Amino acid sequence: MNCGRGPAPATMVRCRQCSASITASPGARVVQCMQCCCMTRVAGVGRQLSVVRPIPNFGGGRGKKRAVLVGIKYTKTRACELRGPINDVKCMRYILTERFGFANDCVLILTDEERDPCRQPTKANIRMAMHWLVQGCSSGDSLVFQFSGAGAQVPDCDGDERDGMDEAICPVDSFQQGPILDDEINQAIVRPLVHGVKLHAIVDACHSATVLDLPYQCTFSKQYGCLRWMDERPLNGACKGTSGGRAVLISGSSNGKTQMSVLPEPNATIGALTHSFIKAVECEPRTTYGRLLTSMRTTMRAGAGNCSLQGPVGCSIRKVANFSGVEEPQMSSACKFDINCEPFCM
Repeated sequence: MNCGRGPAPATMVRCRQCSASITASPGARVVQCMQCCCMTRVAGVGRQLSVVRPIPNFGGGRGKKRAVLVGIKYTKTRACELRGPINDVKCMRYILTERFGFANDCVLILTDEERDPCRQPTKANIRMAMHWLVQGCSSGDSLVFQFSGAGAQVPDCDGDERDGMDEAICPVDSFQQGPILDDEINQAIVRPLVHGVKLHAIVDACHSATVLDLPYQCTFSKQYGCLRWMDERPLNGACKGTSGGRAVLISGSSNGKTQMSVLPEPNATIGALTHSFIKAVECEPRTTYGRLLTSMRTTMRAGAGNCSLQGPVGCSIRKVANFSGVEEPQMSSACKFDINCEPFCM
């Protein structure tokens, strides 16, 4: 308790890569350097459970199908503006409402083009949106979380990462407030899922392969020439699953090297991973998870180029930009299932 002594003081941290001085907000576990974009842990701040205090009427409708779509260009907040995230959100909203029966008022959109301060993709608003998405979820609910923007990695401090690195997504104010780590995302939108609830997350960002911290990963095996499940459960025994529901993440492996590339036609570009996902769904509406990943892989291997999406949104987009540097699409899940037989539906 503060007891009237005023706000806690900010902390000065040295960037672990370039040694620049960074101001850490009170309670921040991780800070991001404005010079090199590197993530650095704040010493002495342990893992904390995020407490979200709901704002009345923050979200939209409470139908059985709900979605949170986040797209960030980082206009005026980074050296280079990303090309594609806003159109990623527009295209995803179209396919959810037109193909999968989501009501418009049950699709919550956060982008840095929104004028409403509550719809800006800040750290606080994204946290609030994730809380809105899963709050009161019950059997039969179909939930979608999309993030298109910048991702990052930071050294793990609690032993629940096999590669020793936590993944994170970067809100529009990540330089001031820090990123949102995979531990928090898992806690916010995976752990609350009860029996009969399904969540699909589509994340087009660098270092996004395991950003929901799900225990099983499905990738293309070069040894067997097919899709196979890999056990990625934490070695320290930490529980990363749901409370009986299903959670599936569609993301990609990347090196993060092209995330800030500047491309022409900023208003007519879509992200490569999102493009491949929507194209796969459009080409085969009743596809399986296995065929969905295979189709996405084929499209992405063709490389960035002209966009061929249909509909009023897709037809206005001319270029595909791999702003996240994703090289291969992949999927992770809270539980293993037969990807070649299970139909894909949101």
